[in-house]
Amino acid sequence: MNKTVNHKAWFLVLPVLVLVAFSAVIPLMTVVNYSVQDTFGNNQFFWAGLEWFDEMLHSDRMWNALGRQLMFSGIILAIEVPLGIFVALNMPKSGFWASFCLVLMSLPLLIPWNVVGTIWQVFGRVDIGLLGRTLESLGIGYNYTQSPLAAWITIVVMDVWHWTSLVALLAYAGLKSIPDAYYQAAKIDQASRWKVFRYIELPKMAGVLMIAILLRFMDSFMIYTEPFVVTGGGPGNATTLLSIDLVKMALGQFDLGPAAAFSIMYFLVILLISWVFYTVMTNLDKKGM
Repeated sequence: MNKTVNHKAWFLVLPVLVLVAFSAVIPLMTVVNYSVQDTFGNNQFFWAGLEWFDEMLHSDRMWNALGRQLMFSGIILAIEVPLGIFVALNMPKSGFWASFCLVLMSLPLLIPWNVVGTIWQVFGRVDIGLLGRTLESLGIGYNYTQSPLAAWITIVVMDVWHWTSLVALLAYAGLKSIPDAYYQAAKIDQASRWKVFRYIELPKMAGVLMIAILLRFMDSFMIYTEPFVVTGGGPGNATTLLSIDLVKMALGQFDLGPAAAFSIMYFLVILLISWVFYTVMTNLDKKGM
């Protein structure tokens, strides 16, 4: 029996495709164009081939920024995922306090990124900031404008404060989707709290946790506004992450060719790791987790 194929749905998708073309594809093609050419101004371009890509691959500056970026994303995931799960496990499951906690957890996510950076920039200052002045009065040497360690602690704590709620809310949604029959069976078998978490809750949360990890990795790997507002990439280059280094190269130094090649490699790294996460998530779905 032949099935009738209805192509009318494509007309509904067409506006989205046009929007994506103007907002993503066309700017990307512009960056690709800059990455294979050189210019001396006056809108005159000269073919450079893969020269900029080769220069970036042999650039200690890019590899150092990549190392800092990977370390930042690794620290963020190592803190926020377990902390988000812990918060979700201890949130009320129903009633007024459940709604109250959900609203409370959502508040940090509503604050714009530049405002978050400004809050922590002021909060951590040793002259007027509550955190910085308190630590200074206790004899703890904390100054994120001079100490690389203090700068790293500041941007990590800032990101944890801002985004742990996302992981907690996703984990909470995963917990709410578990049928009560699983808990009843565990209670009959006298399973310990750890075994309930290990064999019931964690497997059932695996899908939403992979989404949380994917979202947090992508966002932390592309982060720019918050650390730039707080430290500007300093002290020195201690917190100069990939995005900050890319902006300095493109806008500060106006090296359009190397910056374009840099951004394409940046994009490909994110795309590759996102594909790995997607593959893992697909395999989990096939296993019924």
